Amino acid sequence: MNYVLDFTPVLDGLPDLLVGCLGTLLLALGGMAIAIVIGIGGVVLRDSRYKAVRWAVKGFVELIRNTPFLVQIYFIYFALPLAGMRLDPTPTAILALGINGGAYAIEIIRGGVQSISRGQVEAGLALGLHKGLVFRLIVLKPALRAVFPSLASQFILLTLTTSVASAISAFELTSVAQRIESESFRSFEVFGTITLLYLGISWLMMSFFSTISARFFSYPVK
Repeated sequence: MNYVLDFTPVLDGLPDLLVGCLGTLLLALGGMAIAIVIGIGGVVLRDSRYKAVRWAVKGFVELIRNTPFLVQIYFIYFALPLAGMRLDPTPTAILALGINGGAYAIEIIRGGVQSISRGQVEAGLALGLHKGLVFRLIVLKPALRAVFPSLASQFILLTLTTSVASAISAFELTSVAQRIESESFRSFEVFGTITLLYLGISWLMMSFFSTISARFFSYPVK
């Protein structure tokens, strides 16, 4: 087999691939924003005094964590229109990523919340702080500081999971690569190139989270 490498289609399609990288980042950041809201909200509801609410959150977490993301995104894209809710591919992908990431965020953040001693909460209440303020300053921020590395790793994985969104034709890097490959039949060159691009995106996200950690979650140094 005498296969000759030809990166001409890749070079010609490089502008489109770079725009596809932006599409991937858009999906990832949108999904992360939804995931963090679901994560924090789920942690609050997980400790609700109502048993039905607690079980609903538990059921949501188990359902999402024990089913494939591809099935989840297909369900949102193809099944919800039957209920009168029709979304375009990109919003569908962002919603699916947010729901998927949210289920994992609930468990990660809950682990951090459980690491906060009850004494700290009682001390905040004894000082006359409102329950919401106690949760935000005494419980949530230290909890996020403790679990931020795990949460960042999960969100980087979520960024790579955006490639699955190509299954519903959402605009992102893999969907652009598939189009170029189908036109040129240069599978090795195309997918080898986007492998490097995904590595670059992952490095960019790691730098982003490192900056957030240093800015918001580092302990003060004298």
